[in-house]
Amino acid sequence: MALRRVSLGDLTIDDDAELSGIEAYRLLKSAVSESACSFLVPEGPSYRDRVLSWDRALFLNLTFWNGVDGVDVLCERHIPADVVAHVGWHDVVGRQVTKMAGDHPPGAAAMFFAESIASAFDLYMVGRLLPASPDCEFIATQVPIMTEAAENAGLPAGDFAALLQTVADEPERAFEDLRALLLDAASGLLACRGAVDALRVLEGFAGHRFEPLLHHFQLSNWILYARAYGAPSVTGDEVVAELDRTLRQSRDALGWLVDHWLQPQ
Repeated sequence: MALRRVSLGDLTIDDDAELSGIEAYRLLKSAVSESACSFLVPEGPSYRDRVLSWDRALFLNLTFWNGVDGVDVLCERHIPADVVAHVGWHDVVGRQVTKMAGDHPPGAAAMFFAESIASAFDLYMVGRLLPASPDCEFIATQVPIMTEAAENAGLPAGDFAALLQTVADEPERAFEDLRALLLDAASGLLACRGAVDALRVLEGFAGHRFEPLLHHFQLSNWILYARAYGAPSVTGDEVVAELDRTLRQSRDALGWLVDHWLQPQ
């Protein structure tokens, strides 16, 4: 089986219609379409060869996150709308931070900043789609996975359902609460020298409403990748710290990102 590089226009976007009512998604989709972002899809002599198993694609994406190819590997010529948004956030945030840092190489802080925004947007989309399109594929796949992660962390399914209701009630607030938590957790864990220190950091977030979802977001991959490829970047870290303060102080962090980084200027 070979992998072929394609653009977003070559792919069918699943759940595109359901997410088209979300302004940030529409703008992210446009950003991906207009950028140099590309994707890798399987290609072979027969139809069967042109479908890559989900576990193999997941392995490649998690192991070579932001690697040499710099692209997502897809199972086939379909892409979930949430993956489009995730790729879009990485592209947009990466370009903005690099521009503000004067083209200094991104450090771990920049990696965590982009990933925390992209990951928190998943929860925002859950909050937006639960009342409007509860039967869409994104909800049907993501909510059970999140429920299982929360249950494994000790939160009963009923309590998690109540938590999701608060997300649906205030999806913008949920976005910023989770973004800040993911950034704080990743930054704290990166500095740990061993399991004892790491457990102390994780337990420090006990009581945060989204703490049961921490492991859903594959934080171990964030830490290991940042340790391997996150070159020190004093200027980049300062830029990220200032941007993080801006978002925390904003009444609507997601709205700030949309207005300043997604809307045509």
